[in-house]
Amino acid sequence: MSRALFRATKSKPKSDPRQSVIFDDLEPQTAPVKGQRVAKDYYPTGQPEAILALLHADGERIRASGNVWEPACGKGDMVRHIRSFGIPCCASDIEDRGCPDSWVADYYSCLKSRGGAIITNPPYNEINARDGHGRWLRHTLEMPGWDYLALLLSWDWPAARANGLGELLDEHSFTYCYLMRFRLDFTGEGSPPQRNAWFVWRRSDPRSWSNDDLPNPEFRVLDRVDPRQRSLL
Repeated sequence: MSRALFRATKSKPKSDPRQSVIFDDLEPQTAPVKGQRVAKDYYPTGQPEAILALLHADGERIRASGNVWEPACGKGDMVRHIRSFGIPCCASDIEDRGCPDSWVADYYSCLKSRGGAIITNPPYNEINARDGHGRWLRHTLEMPGWDYLALLLSWDWPAARANGLGELLDEHSFTYCYLMRFRLDFTGEGSPPQRNAWFVWRRSDPRSWSNDDLPNPEFRVLDRVDPRQRSLL
């Protein structure tokens, strides 16, 4: 089986009604792999480069999905740029952190996607192998209503084999990933310890429902600066 390798190049470039549901003790957003964890694991994606790079590479694919749902929106760091790109984006989180036009919701209470695309930096303790056993991804894959899914995660996340996550990825592989050739500083302390990537599933692409007869997921890369990102700020 072959693995496609190429660099992402340039591409062409409401909200749901508010509702409130009872939520449990889920912890939003991702955390670095070491160091003291902040309250409720809240590590917002404050740097715009990650979402701008994804919009640059996949903007038309995302737009074709109709609208985006950001279910771990935090303060709205990614929501703002998705909306600025001209794509409708509804937003929710486990608690109100100040994102405009968002609502409070437990992700696991949502049985159908609020958007044709889901783009988020998911709660790491809910999607990793050790703590979450891939629970966040399992729930998303079972959820109808979306075709495009992009998750911002640590680059080594899919290497886990424990607690069912490896088996889940073997059965429902991401379609392709974008390794970011720059580091994201989630803590603001400098010298971030890990590299991150966007892992993308396309329901209309058979590679997301893989078996031994289908090709491996494609590997692509994103740089911090490209010809269009400045215009997206």
